[in-house]
Amino acid sequence: MKKPTITLTLVDQLGSQGCHRGHKIGDSFDFDTQRGDLCPMAMHVAFPYVDILRYGGKLPPSSAGDFRFCCPDADVINVFQITVSE
Repeated sequence: MKKPTITLTLVDQLGSQGCHRGHKIGDSFDFDTQRGDLCPMAMHVAFPYVDILRYGGKLPPSSAGDFRFCCPDADVINVFQITVSE
């Protein structure tokens, strides 16, 4: 069984400060080849979602109809979209 491609894209920033890692809206990361470029705090939150998707699970969609998660830094609050492609 081939693993799906998982892409994490920064789609919004809700906090009062800029990202400490320098991520900007529009930045995209391939989970398999670029995860080392993603902020470790965001990666910590992303991993369980990616694991669920990798093994055939489903996530509840956001109000926008896609899959999203936030970084845990309360001053930054980067919002990432998760895209799955076969």
